[in-house]
Amino acid sequence: MKKLLVILSFVFVIAFAFTGLNLTKPKIIDLRDKELVSDAATTTAENRTIQTKLKRWGYYNGAVDGIYGSQTRAAVRYFQQKNGLAMDGIVGPKTAAALGMTLSSSASSQSSSDLYLLAKCVYAEARGEPYTGQVAVAAVILNRVKNPSFPNTISGVIYQKGAFTAVTDGQINLTPNSTAYKAAQDALNGWDPTYGCIYYYNPATATSSWIWSRQTVVTIGNHVFCL
Repeated sequence: MKKLLVILSFVFVIAFAFTGLNLTKPKIIDLRDKELVSDAATTTAENRTIQTKLKRWGYYNGAVDGIYGSQTRAAVRYFQQKNGLAMDGIVGPKTAAALGMTLSSSASSQSSSDLYLLAKCVYAEARGEPYTGQVAVAAVILNRVKNPSFPNTISGVIYQKGAFTAVTDGQINLTPNSTAYKAAQDALNGWDPTYGCIYYYNPATATSSWIWSRQTVVTIGNHVFCL
């Protein structure tokens, strides 16, 4: 009996030891602390540039390894504090400008916004037109961007007062379909079925005598494209 009690006691001690080990929650290592990605989606090359600049100016003393880790983020926050910027540890457009650099991600973001807005206008203005006619509408917008007589941005051209019926009647707020997206992308890639036109109109609905006076270049679907 005495031997049995000794054995039971030994088993109890072992069980308690293992239970005790489980009572302590293991430390979770957050890998994001090792390699953080800024909200601006900076590339490895851009991260190296950020680290190099901050190191040169005394804000950072870590390795120039292209990893946006906690040390780099802290250095960015320190730089932001000293330069009157929002201390979020993110290299967005304003912080990048203060660092004297332009982020490729900013350009990508802008390009994505332009494509979406262009597709919205194509859908609103020409969703019933043949595909080439939809590309043509997008091309007219891009031709205006390049023309000194018009605003020099896609949004500026589209939202210029009185420029597009779809903006006036609110159809610009409709969600574009995949065809409108493709047409917008084709125009951005350089396809111009209008041969440089900066105007178009529907003869069945146009009421302005001025638009009828423009030089016609091509007719696609229901739209006449002109200079």
